Amino acid sequence: MKKLRKTQANKLDKFIKDHLLPHEEFRRQVNEAIDIICTFLKETCFQESTHPVRVSKVVKGGSSGKGTTLRGRSDADLVVFLTNLTSFREQLERRGEFIEEIRRQLEACQREKTFEVKFEVQKQQWKNPRALSFVLRSPKLDQEVEFDVLPAFDALGQLTKGYRPDPQIYVKLIQECENQRREGEFSPCFTELQRDFLKERPAKLKSLIRLVKHWYQLCKEQLGKPLPPQYALELLTVYAWEQGCNKTGFITAQGFQTVLKLVLKYQKLCIYWEKNYNSENPIIEEYLTKQLAKPRPVILDPADPTGNVAGKDANSWERLAQAALVWLDYPCFKKWDGSPVGSWDVSPQEHSDLMFQAYDFRQHYRPSPGIQFHGGASPQVEENWTCTIL
Repeated sequence: MKKLRKTQANKLDKFIKDHLLPHEEFRRQVNEAIDIICTFLKETCFQESTHPVRVSKVVKGGSSGKGTTLRGRSDADLVVFLTNLTSFREQLERRGEFIEEIRRQLEACQREKTFEVKFEVQKQQWKNPRALSFVLRSPKLDQEVEFDVLPAFDALGQLTKGYRPDPQIYVKLIQECENQRREGEFSPCFTELQRDFLKERPAKLKSLIRLVKHWYQLCKEQLGKPLPPQYALELLTVYAWEQGCNKTGFITAQGFQTVLKLVLKYQKLCIYWEKNYNSENPIIEEYLTKQLAKPRPVILDPADPTGNVAGKDANSWERLAQAALVWLDYPCFKKWDGSPVGSWDVSPQEHSDLMFQAYDFRQHYRPSPGIQFHGGASPQVEENWTCTIL
């Protein structure tokens, strides 16, 4: 903690390079480990299954897939898309059997010494787990690599450049989540969109994300109490950059300070992106409005509108805000003369304000069935109309 806390603002880029960026050799080794597991899942794992099982693709998610891995933290999420799962409901009902099959085959590989690796498969705590967790060790690796493997329904199919999901995919998702009260349950189905949302960003923004993640981990170690999900901090960093800078070159300390100041405003955070879904479809529009009207903070997953990645524990945000308040007095936010380095001008809920205004307008000024507006004319708007942000 002292290393970052005592680092001067103009030295933060060097701090990231010296302490947070993964070594190239280690990155190569982790990718090699991932390739071993991917090949196993695609070519070996389900060969002896009672019923034919076909893997359509295996997608690397998590920080490894997004390109925001921290030095010394080797974890990988692998989402296995199975053609045998044909709906969100089937994924929920059948994922347990596929996880059990993957576990059996991993343990068989360990007994038969198929690979030059040693697997340590974690015991499952739930009857219907979302993921199989295991640790891979190999003489070729400097340290072990933790894996989470998640079976999923291939809702998106093969993605091409510029791909945008069919709104009906989200309509089905929303209906399934609302019926079963399982919001965010199917986020693995959208791993590729989550990955691409961050992977395409400038290298310096990814470095800022690493810095925020490092700060988050320091707070977690010091406080020892639950904090908001780390993914929420990653998205908050992207939002801060988009709204306050949106340039490939920027002062890292200003970006870092902007994120911490947004954490202080957690009770006003209401953020979503329109890259993959928007309000053009009436079912999605109504659902988004409900989501954005929920108690703050709200940070919707850019790939999955049912997932509020900010979590439901306001106390965890309060703990993080208290930590942020203390940190803002440290040298990493000061210029050489001791004055504040400054932050970007970012609203904690800019997009959601526009969403509410548009939705509220349509609800209040939708013409009655007997009134027709011809030639594209719009209904008259009362001059004193106002929209209250919920």
